[in-house]
Parts: sequence; structure tokens; C-alpha cells
Amino acid sequence: MIRRSIFVVALGLQAAAAAAQTATPATAPAQPAPIASASARPGITLEKFEARREKAFMRADTDGDGKVSLAEWTAFQTQRKAKGDPAKSFARMDANKDGFVDKSELDAFLAKRFARLDKNGDGVVSAEEWPGHKTAPNQEQ
Repeated sequence: MIRRSIFVVALGLQAAAAAAQTATPATAPAQPAPIASASARPGITLEKFEARREKAFMRADTDGDGKVSLAEWTAFQTQRKAKGDPAKSFARMDANKDGFVDKSELDAFLAKRFARLDKNGDGVVSAEEWPGHKTAPNQEQ
């Protein structure tokens, strides 16, 4: 009888162990962190860079025609108390020299600027690559 009891207990323990191995735990195990992508790296991507700059730039479009004139740009730069000559910065952006900067000209200008800032060419401008950052080279951007 004792052998039978031991056998039943042993069989019960085996069954319990098997059930424990196949049972779903009450809490899910921690999932491994996803591998960081280029957009998850610290810094700013071209898309974010363009979106932020375009939003700021288009605030200068006071008449809402989708493009910025030299007069609008000058007024905007004066309001911002920006350094430098607004006519010179406008001339750099106005690629077709029609007196207006539209979205395509702005995008082209910003892509070139981003490429100059992205010193290591990884598609992300890190804090170290920003002008004025303590580790950034001292040069005109």
C-alpha cells in the first residue's frame, strides 16, 4: 500500500511538473528591446529637420499664397531679431531667382543644409554635429 501511495504521489508530481512546463505564466515574460533603427537614434533625421524648418519658414508666408517673398522674409527675420542680412539668406534659398521661395526651393535648400550638418553621413544630425555644440567644430554653417 505504501508503494502504491508513493507511486501515486510520484505520478502526481510528474504530472504537476509537466503541467507547469506547458502552462502559460500569469505574467508575460519581458520582451527584448527592438533593435534601434536610424530614426530611433538620438538626433534628427532629414524628414524631421525639413518639417521643423518648413513650419517655421512658412510662418513668414503672411499672405498665405504658399510662397515667401523677400518682403515677407525680411519682416519675418526682423520680427525674430535674426542676425545677418535677410536679403542674402533669401537669395541663397531663391534658386530660380523669381523673387519667391516656394516649398520645392525650400526643400532643396534644407536638404543641402542637412547634408552639410550631417558630418558623418549617417542620415541623422546628432547633438555633436549641431553648430554651437561644445564638441562641434567652430565654423560658419
